[in-house]
Amino acid sequence: MLATSCDKKDCPTIYKTDRGTLLVQGETPADHGLRIPAHETLVEIPLELIQKAIRDNLI
Repeated sequence: MLATSCDKKDCPTIYKTDRGTLLVQGETPADHGLRIPAHETLVEIPLELIQKAIRDNLI
């Protein structure tokens, strides 16, 4: 785990994999109005989580 927005397991979180990629845990937005391919998805995380990860030199 790189960064999270709380101490619980059900909060937006950024994970680093051993493949050099990031996994993002967040809410699945329902009314986004975008056309996303069936094999892809969207998650929504707070901007503050990305800022924290950058500020803490995690990514």
